[in-house]
Amino acid sequence: MSSWAQYECLKYVSFPTQTLFKSSKVIPVMLVGKVFHKKNYPWIEYAEAVGITLGVAVFMVTEKSAKAGTPEGDSVLGVLLLCVYVFCDSFTSQWQDRVYKTYHVDQYAMMFGVNFFSLSFTAANLLATGEMRLALEFLAGDPAALANVLTLSFTSATGQLFIFYTIKKFGPIVFTIMMTTRQMLSLTVSCLVFGHALGSGALAGTAVVFGVLFFRTKRKYDAVQNR
Repeated sequence: MSSWAQYECLKYVSFPTQTLFKSSKVIPVMLVGKVFHKKNYPWIEYAEAVGITLGVAVFMVTEKSAKAGTPEGDSVLGVLLLCVYVFCDSFTSQWQDRVYKTYHVDQYAMMFGVNFFSLSFTAANLLATGEMRLALEFLAGDPAALANVLTLSFTSATGQLFIFYTIKKFGPIVFTIMMTTRQMLSLTVSCLVFGHALGSGALAGTAVVFGVLFFRTKRKYDAVQNR
């Protein structure tokens, strides 16, 4: 549901709007953890989550808006799909954390189970809509596209091994912060490699995110030292 809503919403909202929602996932993850697992977080972690979210949002929205111009109007349906995406994605990492602690499965079993049912749901949807035949015909007629899909599948599967291990070892909050920061870092590397100039908004967002991350790291280090 998370993947479907993420792609479907782009029919109805602009990419900067989607990015803004994706950048703020750390807050729903904490809320889901509090509601479903009765976890308690200190207020400082909520403040850090807000700071990271705002920094990444400013960076990404500023850069995308500068390149793409004024975003198109967003529909109510698109915003609802974004809400579905954020909730499902936040729920997934928290529920995986619960499965790890309850059943003590390893990341390979988790990866197999999640992908098996994801494949089943996706195949059922393609068959129901009649798009399965069109997708297979397209890949059969375009070897380059097939090679790209296989490459993407391999790198995605490899990345999932690290994703599941991170959630199991460090928990969903650490994973979400890493993924949120990764979005900003990937754009930073892209700008450096391809010579894209960073605007003042992007630089401000970068300073906010790394400032909050530095503060968070120092706070946790001091907490360990004071035990």
